[in-house]
Amino acid sequence: MSNPSLELQLKTLPNQPGVYQYYDKNGKILYVGKAKNLKKRVSSYFTKQHDSGRTRVLVKKISEIRHIVVNSETDALLLENNLIKKHQPRYNVMLKDDKSYPWICVKNERFPRVFSTRNVIRDGSDYFGPYTSMKTVRTLLGLIKGLYHIRTCNYNLSEEKIEAGKYKVCLEYHLGNCKGPCEGLESEASYHGNINAIKEILKGNFKDSLNAFKEQMKDYAEQMQFEDAQRIKEKIDILSNYQAKSTVVNPTISNVDVFSIVSDESYAYINFLQLSYGSIIRSHTLEVKKKLDETDEELLELAATEIRQRFHSQSKEVYVPLEIDLGEAVKVTVPKLGDKRKILDLSLRNAKFHRLEQLKQVKITDPDRHTDRLMAQMKVDLRLNKEPRHIECFDNSNIQGSNPVAACVVFKDGKPSKKEYRHFNIKTVDGPNDFASMEEVVFRRYRRLMEEDESLPELIIIDGGKGQLSSALKSLDRLGLRKKIAIVGIAKRLEELFYPDDPIPLYLDKKSETLKVIQQLRNEAHRFGIKHHRNKRSKSAIQNELENIPGVGEKTIVQLMKKFKSVKRLSNASLEEISSEIGVSRAEKILAYFKGK
Repeated sequence: MSNPSLELQLKTLPNQPGVYQYYDKNGKILYVGKAKNLKKRVSSYFTKQHDSGRTRVLVKKISEIRHIVVNSETDALLLENNLIKKHQPRYNVMLKDDKSYPWICVKNERFPRVFSTRNVIRDGSDYFGPYTSMKTVRTLLGLIKGLYHIRTCNYNLSEEKIEAGKYKVCLEYHLGNCKGPCEGLESEASYHGNINAIKEILKGNFKDSLNAFKEQMKDYAEQMQFEDAQRIKEKIDILSNYQAKSTVVNPTISNVDVFSIVSDESYAYINFLQLSYGSIIRSHTLEVKKKLDETDEELLELAATEIRQRFHSQSKEVYVPLEIDLGEAVKVTVPKLGDKRKILDLSLRNAKFHRLEQLKQVKITDPDRHTDRLMAQMKVDLRLNKEPRHIECFDNSNIQGSNPVAACVVFKDGKPSKKEYRHFNIKTVDGPNDFASMEEVVFRRYRRLMEEDESLPELIIIDGGKGQLSSALKSLDRLGLRKKIAIVGIAKRLEELFYPDDPIPLYLDKKSETLKVIQQLRNEAHRFGIKHHRNKRSKSAIQNELENIPGVGEKTIVQLMKKFKSVKRLSNASLEEISSEIGVSRAEKILAYFKGK
């Protein structure tokens, strides 16, 4: 390290939990991080060899280190999150949304109103949320309106004004949606009983309301008031139906937050489910752009802290797929089996679906970003030194040794570049020898590219197993390209990928984008090779038949095929039509041949 000031700062850092901040020479904040041990964590930036180019650049820019010591890891986690939101450093992952979320407000009034809002006013009112979807809010408000008679007016229903007869009941009263507290037709105690039940439903607790309705229905039935009993039964059905739709796990799992993560080279997707009384009362997925090759554990810790703050979660337990540290006050569980594992799998499925939706949208709206992400992913999946922007795939085609040909297809940035496809007629191999044929075409292809000073691919794919791969390697060795171009073979049966000098094949996830690109390359090479093989066999069959006619040579055959396109049309042509192309003498010989046949 060439900066004496930084060396001194590193030596004097405490071995305590805290938050560190990196600044550049202009005093601009670059990065904020947390640590269980400040000295060890910060020193690691300057003593380790970093694989990430962005991390190396960050370290070069650091001119000053500041730190804040805290009492616990929980405090460090919360302080880190707040500093990131406040300063928005360039090298930190940003967890933010551009929208405000809706809440359901139970207003602090004598006869409380229940309504949706995006503004939280600290006036003693109860706020439930925030909700990630306005559709959820409307569904809940509709449910509440169908179950309980609460007012929708904005009147100030003070005791004095009601006694003075200041208000009159409105249409809602006559429709049966309100019991008329504005005229003193409903007591405050009765109204607040409904409000307390509504609050429990908004918390996800349906049990108390269902039991209360069942008791009411029973009482009405005993009193022979069957219409009222039927009305209460309809409310029970409404509430039970809503509960059935929202209950996805064991009802004993209550007040738990669930987090899962799906990530690739550039982005991570963190899903959050909040459970109350066995029901999912909230679901939200964040997309996070990676900055410094952050691990899934680091991103999950940061996202869980931010999301719990944003949605004001008071849950004392979280379910996650990885061991993370959220402080002493929160119990972190990594479920392996049972209902807990099922709810974690549900969260993971939500994260995967969100990622797929985003990828589809990006593919349409920002194809360059899609390509960059795909190339970065292929580099990692296939263990390459650089991104495979230019890929070539070879396939042999022969049937019982007849007309052996090979095909080479070219993909640029993960897409076919059809103008660069090439066919090869096998010249130096007799009979059906796939290995020797592969060696020939690979040698011819790259000898020509080198002679013409054309760009070489970053990756070669050989359609075949170890034998074809070994043959292709011989050609690369002869050309001195063995260390310059990565090469793999793909076997058809189980989609194994074979690497040079590695006896154990690589198996990619059957749903991975990398495997899909490789399969597309292989299928395209096969299609292109078969097409050429068929054309060659067809042309060969025609020529062989016409060459049996005495006095008819190759040039005459080509001339006739240009005119008549097929042997069948030629055989049905008249003497005049044929003789106009090749003369009467040869035309008579051709007609005599077909007549004798």
